[in-house]
Amino acid sequence: MVTIRLDGLGAFHGARLVLSGISTPTFRGGEVVAVIGPNAAGKSPLFKRIQGLLKGPGSVCLEGAAKGPDGICYMPQDTAANAVLTVYESILLARKQGSAWAVGDGDLALIDGILAALSISDIAFRNVGELSGGQRQVVSIAQTLAREPEILLMDEPTSALDLHRQVEVLSFMRGLARTHGIAVLIALHDLNQALRFADKCIVIAEGRMFACGTPEDVVTPALLRDVYRVEARVERCSRGIGHVMVDGVADGTAATASIAA
Repeated sequence: MVTIRLDGLGAFHGARLVLSGISTPTFRGGEVVAVIGPNAAGKSPLFKRIQGLLKGPGSVCLEGAAKGPDGICYMPQDTAANAVLTVYESILLARKQGSAWAVGDGDLALIDGILAALSISDIAFRNVGELSGGQRQVVSIAQTLAREPEILLMDEPTSALDLHRQVEVLSFMRGLARTHGIAVLIALHDLNQALRFADKCIVIAEGRMFACGTPEDVVTPALLRDVYRVEARVERCSRGIGHVMVDGVADGTAATASIAA
């Protein structure tokens, strides 16, 4: 089983240290780990540091990864695809990245399966440039999955999706983790989705790890007040899924609002 653990991890952006002291317990294949925190907290630098795109102190400890560091696949928040390629071609190109260009039946079967699982078979032969932002985001997910990751880092993969597609994609990712033993680390802004789909949560704030544990232990009124600066309550329904109910910002000036999914 693949495992990943972060030990004193930090990241530089240029000469500036933007992330420091990130140490986690061991995360195992089959688990979905939500990385949460405010804007500019350091979630993207964390993923880039794990992938090796940024330099910094500390270490990423991998065990059981058949491909070693090559088994880590990163889907950035802002993805770019060649607009003149079809969806199918763009996924195939991602599949063959860094390997021999010969295409076998196994490659085609894998891509067909991903298209079907993500419900995008109907746009397989449309040009990427013709797609909506949400469709392009799902194609980016398909491109990442085509590389058969052992550790999957996904930076805001549902940000352009409507609620139905968010639930569909996150359900699929959780099932994929369970079935194939992939460790999935996924940056999310919607705390309700983190409560619903994640096994563990890492909270990043001001470039440091604020908390780490199960969603039930991590997403608390104290966290929402200290990190997000809102007064809120977390309600549990009969199925064990939590909902964050925001009553107002810390200074009391905001109207009551609900962000429960």
